[in-house]
Amino acid sequence: MTTSPFLGRDAIEALYGRADRLATRTSALHRAKVAGRPVAEAIASLASAYGQRRGPHVVADIGCGRGSSTRALATRLRPARLIGIDASAALLADARRRTDFPVSWVRADFHRLPLPSASCTVAVAAFCLYHSPRPETVVNEMARCLVPGGIAVLVTKSADSYQELDYVVADAGLDKDAHNRPSLYASAHSGNLATLVSSALGTVHIEHEEHRFLFHGHQHLAEYLATTPKYRLPPEPAIRASLPDRPTPASSVVTYVVAARYGLIP
Repeated sequence: MTTSPFLGRDAIEALYGRADRLATRTSALHRAKVAGRPVAEAIASLASAYGQRRGPHVVADIGCGRGSSTRALATRLRPARLIGIDASAALLADARRRTDFPVSWVRADFHRLPLPSASCTVAVAAFCLYHSPRPETVVNEMARCLVPGGIAVLVTKSADSYQELDYVVADAGLDKDAHNRPSLYASAHSGNLATLVSSALGTVHIEHEEHRFLFHGHQHLAEYLATTPKYRLPPEPAIRASLPDRPTPASSVVTYVVAARYGLIP
């Protein structure tokens, strides 16, 4: 059985081994977005709304990538300590370069978080659980690190995200099996996130938000497609030459789950 390419070590290294590749992918999506809140700001708002303030905040941003959510959490929560954790040295270096406030940047596997038990008031895992073949292990680790009453904000996408592009890629002859490729988000998606969370944490709040995109032409779409491991594609110039030069819509559902450590749920 074919598994999600987001679970393959080679594909993950290709996507996150250099910061510029993720920056290109993120930039292409942001320029295409026509509906949906900025995710980093939504995360920070949820953490502020549901986080308890009995003492100084210690915030862990797990799978922090280039630090977008880390910056939003710093601005909104002003924590006593902010920890950015990621498995990619390149992304951590880029996050450090883009940040002008104190952050403890830590390279680590999120299945074994290098944090003491009951040490964090807020833990965030955004757009990273689907890289794990055992996402429930990551949730358990987050629960271990939270103080009683501490909250986690977990974010993922629907399994059918950007499915419209399957038809574009197949019709252009770039990957005739595009419709049959497994979802990048199969491991942790909008349909199973709440269940994954409930094994270790008490769910407080769930929301689903549709994000819509419009790629402006073949160059814009090729820029995005060249950074995705889902399809079997040629290099970007060949992708661009094969695509029709017209606007291309796509969509995704972003799911937010706020959960608290068992015992004290806000």
